[in-house]
Amino acid sequence: MPQNNDLYTTTHVFMAAVRVLEYQKKAPPSIKAVCQLLSFSLEQGHFVAGQLVNLDAIALVSVAGGDRLFIKDHLALEDIPRDAETDQFEEALKKFHESRSGMEQKVATLKSEREQKKKDLFAELESKLKKKLEGQA
Repeated sequence: MPQNNDLYTTTHVFMAAVRVLEYQKKAPPSIKAVCQLLSFSLEQGHFVAGQLVNLDAIALVSVAGGDRLFIKDHLALEDIPRDAETDQFEEALKKFHESRSGMEQKVATLKSEREQKKKDLFAELESKLKKKLEGQA
């Protein structure tokens, strides 16, 4: 099955998933449910949903059970150019992963520094204890 990476196709598939889930569950679906059906990451689902909200094709409504997707104007999808790539999403996701890996590196550095301080403290305590024991003997 070919995977199209254009925004036009992705938004149509997303909107179809919203309709299918709404039909099956008899209630507006969550972004998470749509992502599970389409095997999208939550980041990708939120990106596509945001694009559809900007087009005024769907409404994202916060209710007690979480955010729900409501179809407003399915014809608004036709305003998307058919060859518009979802490179924006890919770039945003790449930046997110880069910033996350940078944060993970900072955390690892802090952990190693903390471990080294801990070792130094124990070594210092041990040497003081040895000196104290030698002084008593």
